[in-house]
Amino acid sequence: MTAPRFEWTATALWLILLALGALLVTSASLEIASVRYGGANAFSLRHGIYVGVSLLAFLAVLSLPVAHWQRLGPLAYLASVAMLLAVLLVGREVNGSLRWIGVGPLTIQPSELAKFLLLIYLAHSLTRHQAEVRSSLWGMVRPIAWLLGPMALILAEPDLGSVVVILAAAGGLVTLAGARLRDLSFIVLLAGLGGAAAVMLQPYRLARFQTFLDPWQDEFGTGYQLTQALIAFGRGEWWGVGLGEGMQKLFYLPEAHTDFIYAVLAEELGALGALAVLVMLVVLVQRGLLHGRRAELRGDFFAAFLAYGAGLLLAFQVLVSLGVNTGVLPTKGLTLPFLSYGGNSLVVSSALVGLIARVAWENQGSPLPSKASGPAPGPARKPVSPAEVPA
Repeated sequence: MTAPRFEWTATALWLILLALGALLVTSASLEIASVRYGGANAFSLRHGIYVGVSLLAFLAVLSLPVAHWQRLGPLAYLASVAMLLAVLLVGREVNGSLRWIGVGPLTIQPSELAKFLLLIYLAHSLTRHQAEVRSSLWGMVRPIAWLLGPMALILAEPDLGSVVVILAAAGGLVTLAGARLRDLSFIVLLAGLGGAAAVMLQPYRLARFQTFLDPWQDEFGTGYQLTQALIAFGRGEWWGVGLGEGMQKLFYLPEAHTDFIYAVLAEELGALGALAVLVMLVVLVQRGLLHGRRAELRGDFFAAFLAYGAGLLLAFQVLVSLGVNTGVLPTKGLTLPFLSYGGNSLVVSSALVGLIARVAWENQGSPLPSKASGPAPGPARKPVSPAEVPA
């Protein structure tokens, strides 16, 4: 038997992004920390603590066998619902949103932890009901329908960004589980109608969408964040103005160290630096999908769905965050994995990388996917036994 191989590529990229994120958070937060907290390093010191906790989270997830997570599937779902209910009952309101629970010196954001816990549940459910997912509309809808309760609780905070990321990743997982195209089309239509309703029923969301279409029509009002972000991209040009030399973070660009950290990156490191970070994030996501495919080839579908889901959660969060920063999507508060200030997001994103590394470890050096080893076409795709994996 081939010895287990550690996932060095994803781990190295994760560590590089963590280090770069610490530099960017420090650069973007010095002035605002000096004014609001009386110390220039207030945010960078906290971020350093979060990085340390993220390292521990990665190691903790890496040390647990995949089978352990499979046994916790139903409990993970119940835990996510309990936390989301708790934040609505005893949570701390910040800027009109009820998203945080204070536990002593710690601040927990249940919607971030729910991403990890609901992934465990969804992988468990898809593994148990894979045949139904591939053969019927109800079989495909059932695992997603169980997500509607937690999604309603997250919307009540309100946190539309997390709902979009979780449901998009769930849709991707159901697709990879072999759902039929016509069933997927029905779900996509329902999701589109639901998203449109969520925007139309809240005046502030509708205003954001209208501003997204033409931010310059109200550049000092509802379009302020986006126009300042676009100015940051323009100032950075190809090579950037230099790390720490950006101007937009000096109280021009709101939330520069959190939601708009990519705009700060583009201004200080230029379009080439921003593109390099994007490539690293894409490769990290690709490693998750690759190891999910390897697990599927050896017949461990729960491990496959874990790795697929971890990659998809990171991918969709990156897409939404970058889309907001560049004006491709309406403005929505969402951190960029590994780079933004935000302890809960940093810890959960690092735990997702830990899942990818654990699945890679248990794959026992199984071969790369190839056309010859690909699945049979159509919904009748059957499990692959370990004996069928090509040498």
